[in-house]
Amino acid sequence: MSTAALSLRGATLELGDGDSKVRPLDNVNLDIEPGEFVGVIGPSGAGKSTLLAVAGALATPDSGSVNVLGQDLARLARSQGKLAKFRLHNIGFVFQAGNLIPALNAADQLRLVNKISKGPSSFDPMPLLDAVGIAHKAKNLPRQLSGGERQRVGIARAFVTNPELLLVDEPTAALDRQRSQQIVELLAEQCHERNVATMMVTHDHDVLGHCDRVVEMVDGKLTPLDS
Repeated sequence: MSTAALSLRGATLELGDGDSKVRPLDNVNLDIEPGEFVGVIGPSGAGKSTLLAVAGALATPDSGSVNVLGQDLARLARSQGKLAKFRLHNIGFVFQAGNLIPALNAADQLRLVNKISKGPSSFDPMPLLDAVGIAHKAKNLPRQLSGGERQRVGIARAFVTNPELLLVDEPTAALDRQRSQQIVELLAEQCHERNVATMMVTHDHDVLGHCDRVVEMVDGKLTPLDS
């Protein structure tokens, strides 16, 4: 039996009709083990965002299978309530530029996720903020944080529910080279320390040295990156 936290087998998704039909996912096979940090690169329009959506139970492939923590997502999708609950508690997301709520300070960004997920009433956001080096900015609003600081809060927020799969979308898109390295190094560190299977989509080849493995997506097909 596979030990992979994320397992895709023959995942295929078609969009459009007739001559305009495209396959953003074309027979994709991918396993990511607990504690493994995998980078996904490829040109714009290659299907990387679709791969994230399918892995994160936000989209369903037309054929093939997607399993997260041994759960068949297609089977869970028959009940949207079960699928949403599974996604909330088991899959974390880190978005470009953090995607923080403007009216909430850093600590309250995490408290909100804990409340939505019906976490413990005793939840304290400070250990998570400290783990990503941003505890001293706990009371700051997003507009009072730099791009790198906002991204750190976004990473901390993703770990509130202790997910076993983390999906990361272009975390360095709005950052300079130095901050990009810091953020991806932090992601790799947290992935390994928390034993979380992590998939990061990126255009930034400079940060790939922090990944355990890199795969490339071109025209919906996924292949290992040539060494």
